[in-house]
Amino acid sequence: MPVMVKILVSLAIIVAVQRLTGKLLAGVAAGTLLLAFWSGHTFHSFARVLATSFLSKESLDNYMLLGIIFLVIWFSSQLSVTGVMKDLTGAVTGVFSRRTAMAVLPALIGLLPMPGGALFSAPLVDDCDDRKEIDNLLKTKINYWFRHIWEYWWPLYPGAIVAMDITGLDPAVFIAAMFPLSVLSVLTGRLFFLGKIARGGKKGATRFEAFLRPLFPIGVLLAVYVVIQMVFPFMKNTSKYLPMALGIVGAITAQQIAHPISTRKWFEILVSKKAFEMAAIVAIIRIYGAFIEAQIPGGDFLITQLRTEMAAAGIPPLLLIIALPFVASLTSGIAVGFVGASLPIVMQLIGEHPSTAMVVSTAVLAYGSGYIALLLSPVHVCLIVTNEHFKTSLIASLKGMIPPAAVLFAGICLWAYLIRMLF
Repeated sequence: MPVMVKILVSLAIIVAVQRLTGKLLAGVAAGTLLLAFWSGHTFHSFARVLATSFLSKESLDNYMLLGIIFLVIWFSSQLSVTGVMKDLTGAVTGVFSRRTAMAVLPALIGLLPMPGGALFSAPLVDDCDDRKEIDNLLKTKINYWFRHIWEYWWPLYPGAIVAMDITGLDPAVFIAAMFPLSVLSVLTGRLFFLGKIARGGKKGATRFEAFLRPLFPIGVLLAVYVVIQMVFPFMKNTSKYLPMALGIVGAITAQQIAHPISTRKWFEILVSKKAFEMAAIVAIIRIYGAFIEAQIPGGDFLITQLRTEMAAAGIPPLLLIIALPFVASLTSGIAVGFVGASLPIVMQLIGEHPSTAMVVSTAVLAYGSGYIALLLSPVHVCLIVTNEHFKTSLIASLKGMIPPAAVLFAGICLWAYLIRMLF
């Protein structure tokens, strides 16, 4: 059985079991077991992959990711208790109409390269709908879509940084080439999602000072993150998530100093059931990803087998440039994962001395294809946590993403073609 079929069936099982049981954790667990044993793992190798994921020296990133999920939820709860969430929503809705504010808020949070950051912006989007007139599924789509409009080029995101390194493009060239994808993303989101919401009026004029209080903790987070990246770059060698974790800790500390809350209230925040449930879901998702990346006993790596199968099938290089990052992204649910797994192969497909225009257009097409798949991945943490917040269906959310994703992909292909022809 082709590896591609095994991977796609495992994804279908995740969605089907989640729909039957209402528990995403059960769905991902079922998909992981199916993929692992169907692809050839024994009980011994299955246990070895699990141990490598969370019981080895290399597993620190997974623990840091879980730590960030806890920190995000605690930080979000702290801001809610201190009234900052409502202040931020009020400040934005004082400048923009309700439907525009629902896009601006997750976009603001999207500037922070925070794993599962959609969980942080979801309550803000919900607060814009104070009368609860808007369907939760639509709010899920808006939060998820606009949370990710920057990641094509924003240089704080690991996926973009790794893509710049692999393609060899100057950061300014990479950003200039990828920035139009953000514009396309905004226009597509406006067409498919925001247009379904009545404009509504502003709640009232907002003075500049009104933005300072709610943006202060977010500003601290971003400042700490940037300083660590610039002054203490070696920290990333410990864990790629460490700078962001320290940034969130700094923001929590600054917010506590500025607006202290009681020990009792902090205890309630720290033992929140929501944080532990979300961490469990993220943990099982990373285990699924580990089996995608693992070597089969007596055989090759699963992703290598997939690449060999696609080449043996005679798939043209152009389709491989699209398909490799798409499949890697759909199965991993993380940008840096699909970039690292597919872009080195993609760049080999365009020859030894390609023109700059060829490199740029290939990067746009490959990265864009991977990112479209990321928006459609049932194991994308941001989609999962958004569904959990709004209590919406994973399959309904994915179905709602297909039409705008298709339009966005058409725009990406056109932009890549124009780069190739004009430059």
